[in-house]
Amino acid sequence: MKTEQIYQNLKTLAEKLDITILEQNLRRADIKVKSGFCKIKGKKFFIIDKNLPVHKKNKILAACLNQIS
Repeated sequence: MKTEQIYQNLKTLAEKLDITILEQNLRRADIKVKSGFCKIKGKKFFIIDKNLPVHKKNKILAACLNQIS
């Protein structure tokens, strides 16, 4: 399976767990920001740097899902 397909499958799994995936440009922030999981007003989000290579997105998202499940 290709890395892009793995990423799509991980995003689908996250959505099934009611986690919203937001890809943002985290390099524009004035402070150092990392991709990760957070809850805002009871809603679950996973914010990921859209500039990361897909294989790194896969690693980060898989680790997040592993901690949640």
